[in-house]
Amino acid sequence: MNPIGNRIRPLFCDLMNLARGKYVSADVANGGRIGFARATFATTYDRDLLTVPGTKVMEGVPDMDLILDGDLRPGWQDGTQIALGDIYVDGAPFALDARGQLRRTVQEWQARGLTPMVGLELEAYVFQRDQDGIYRPYDTPGAHVYGTGPQNDPKGLLDGIWARAAAMGLPLESLNGEFDKGQFELVCRFDQAIAACDNSFLLRLMAQEEAIHRGLILTFLPKPIPDRGGSGVHVNFSFTDQQGGNAIAPTGNLSDLAKGCIAGLIKHHEALAGLIAPTVNSYDRLSPGSMAGYWANWGIDHRMTTTRCSVDTPKSARLEHRMGDGGCNPYLLTHAVLQAAKLGVEADLMPPAAEDLDAIENTRARVHAPAGLTKALSALERDKALYQAIGADLCEAHLHMKRDEAQRLRGKSPNEVRDFYLPFI
Repeated sequence: MNPIGNRIRPLFCDLMNLARGKYVSADVANGGRIGFARATFATTYDRDLLTVPGTKVMEGVPDMDLILDGDLRPGWQDGTQIALGDIYVDGAPFALDARGQLRRTVQEWQARGLTPMVGLELEAYVFQRDQDGIYRPYDTPGAHVYGTGPQNDPKGLLDGIWARAAAMGLPLESLNGEFDKGQFELVCRFDQAIAACDNSFLLRLMAQEEAIHRGLILTFLPKPIPDRGGSGVHVNFSFTDQQGGNAIAPTGNLSDLAKGCIAGLIKHHEALAGLIAPTVNSYDRLSPGSMAGYWANWGIDHRMTTTRCSVDTPKSARLEHRMGDGGCNPYLLTHAVLQAAKLGVEADLMPPAAEDLDAIENTRARVHAPAGLTKALSALERDKALYQAIGADLCEAHLHMKRDEAQRLRGKSPNEVRDFYLPFI
């Protein structure tokens, strides 16, 4: 490592989708190993320390090690570079580290001769502080879907994000206004799975910190404003085969591989919600008649389905899973989607017929996302195949944390739930 700044910022993403890290000197980072308390993975949003399995809270709160990747990345703070890595305990990958678990998933796909390629679409709302100190929705009176420029973003937040991304070499694909006022979409380019999640993780953090400099809050909360649309994180994925081709639709039609992936995502739809829609607020977004991934269905270029398939060209063909949201760690989100897809392929499953109704008022689907986080967590626990594919230790820890979260928010109003999450998501 050859840092050009005077400090390094090692970062990792925990199961609550919080960016954890430290500022360290270059000589410390050059050691390649940064210690953190393992109980980081047992700490709730409001700083309660739970006895989460695997964290050894009751056994002295021991350390874990962030083993840094070989290269540093330019940061967005002056004189600061970014270091990412995987987490190890006792010399082995930590079962609760979603980045390490995604690495395993990639290796399992590669053993089949396929390399997952991923693109994550992030959606977010912006809030601004009024003179009374209360955060209210961003004032964008001329905003419209696919809007750009000052009418859509009068404080120039997207301009600042774009400039920061360019300076740090973060490969943006697009930034634009989303469906509702004060809502935006942020997209990095397709890449191999780990790199794509790294880029989205850093884009999210950088964008939130850029917003803070403007007195704004950029939130990826799935439904921060009850009477406006929700925000999701769409997982677009395809596979590069050993000849370098796209295995999703090499002849212009969906391959059996793609059909198996779709079937796996449909079969494990309810359990997936417990992982990738992991907040109480998530279920305000997941509703019929929305573009949020409520129904267990699929279609060709059909945005009202959960798995939207694009087969415009063999090169760009991909599957897009639309249920996940910004409460979910991007590595866990991608890991879960790719594992559910792989289960379908391994079982030689075929999907039902593609959705041919509007899916707003009418749909062929009969299975949908559970009605609330507690039911979604129970669905995950019942789905033994997905539970084991994701990793039993990771799922057990996730269930422990999220059941506690659901319990403490029981009976709270939608606004109280939003305010609980808003500083963190």
